[in-house]
Amino acid sequence: MVPILGTIASSFDNTPAARGIFAGGDTSGGGSNVIDYVEITTTGNATDFGDLTAAKQTTAPGASSTRGLFSGGYTGASSNVIEYITIASTGNATDFGDLLEESYANAGCSNSTRAIIAGGTGYETRIQYVTINTLGNATVFGSLTTGRTNFAGCASTTRGIFGALSVGATIDYITIATTGNATSFGNLSVTRIAISSCSSSTRGLFTGGNNGSIYVNTIDYITIDTTGNATDFGDLTVSRGYTASCSSQTRGLTGGGYLSTFQNTIDYVTINTTGNATDFGDLTVARYGLSALSNAHGGL
Repeated sequence: MVPILGTIASSFDNTPAARGIFAGGDTSGGGSNVIDYVEITTTGNATDFGDLTAAKQTTAPGASSTRGLFSGGYTGASSNVIEYITIASTGNATDFGDLLEESYANAGCSNSTRAIIAGGTGYETRIQYVTINTLGNATVFGSLTTGRTNFAGCASTTRGIFGALSVGATIDYITIATTGNATSFGNLSVTRIAISSCSSSTRGLFTGGNNGSIYVNTIDYITIDTTGNATDFGDLTVSRGYTASCSSQTRGLTGGGYLSTFQNTIDYVTINTTGNATDFGDLTVARYGLSALSNAHGGL
């Protein structure tokens, strides 16, 4: 286990009104349109929030402090639909606009104004963006360094990070406020697919996944404003892949996933320390391939 670096931070999260959202996925009964929420500052089981516009999995999430977006996804076929919710309320998702093409298994990240949607079906390289507080269709941003699917994104206020691809460990970064192609950042500590990611304003985490033969409990971290390879952070409570992660500035949550069966576990870690995850509670429905966002993440 890597020792804790620097000053030990409290595991108590005092970010006011920090709400985490878990949406969609696949269950033993098929696709899910369920949206759950949790209060990140506490622990406990998730509560029903509402429904997506359709049962879908592997959407690309992004959020401001008020609005959450879920883009693309798989509904039995690829989707180009972008939908949104108002995070502080409860209720069903509403149509926002369309992606440039139908896709799923893409990755998303955001700052307070822009949501970025990258990669997806068929090892896509395209990066797109929308302005979160308007409604409308996506616009071309640039390209990833290589085509990716089943990967994950996180952000600071200025920089977006995309980690891994279907077989590999590569991390890319972009500057969110501009447009242009991604640049190589470094590599994950373990090559794997089907990971999830969240961040504070300074540190990004990449959790779980499958290394090609087994599901793993690995959590990596990076310092977002530098470049370089990821470092081991600790372990999830349960090895699994196809999870979803969200965060406040101090606490990162990882929910759902798959390990021989569908998982409902939510774990949490304190982002600015290192160490193993702790049980937070359970989702309302066990599922994998879900997506997560929050109104208090590192891009805000």
